[in-house]
Amino acid sequence: MESLEGNLLIASPSIFDPNFRRTVVLLTAHSDEGAIGLILNRRSETTVEEAVPQLAELTSHDASIFVGGPVNPSGVSMLAEFEDAAEAGVEVFGDIGFVALDASLEGSAPELRRRRVFAGVASWGGGQLEDELESEDWIIEPAQNDDVFTNDPETLWEHVLERKGGSYAVVARMPFDPSLN
Repeated sequence: MESLEGNLLIASPSIFDPNFRRTVVLLTAHSDEGAIGLILNRRSETTVEEAVPQLAELTSHDASIFVGGPVNPSGVSMLAEFEDAAEAGVEVFGDIGFVALDASLEGSAPELRRRRVFAGVASWGGGQLEDELESEDWIIEPAQNDDVFTNDPETLWEHVLERKGGSYAVVARMPFDPSLN
């Protein structure tokens, strides 16, 4: 399978795992060995300044940390939109990539347009994501910069499904618990 890096995984309504229910995951790496991504629509109540004060200089002090996934929840990363994508520690798609935090904290921070801090990641072992895609657990959609830095992450799942159109737009309007409809 061709790499899906830089694409979104939109959780299908059949995913009931609370870690992934109605999530939108940006795949940041994908190969035969597995996949890694960040959940884009799980804002935490914790600010960057509260949790990782040394990163507050690189973000706004009241910026929230996002829950990137259930794996390694104490690990922190910063995804950003770069003025020059070549300055990214790791490029993901277009001008979006990971900030090399060590270098940035030592005073050589690159020019960034937008940034977001994540705790944890979502990850899949070799072949696991492909099996889940075959079971139609995930819907694939190309990522856009505004998906990563949306001001309204709570509605990102619906927004991306509506953008995809067709029957996906109908799915976007499903209530969280269809049995209550």
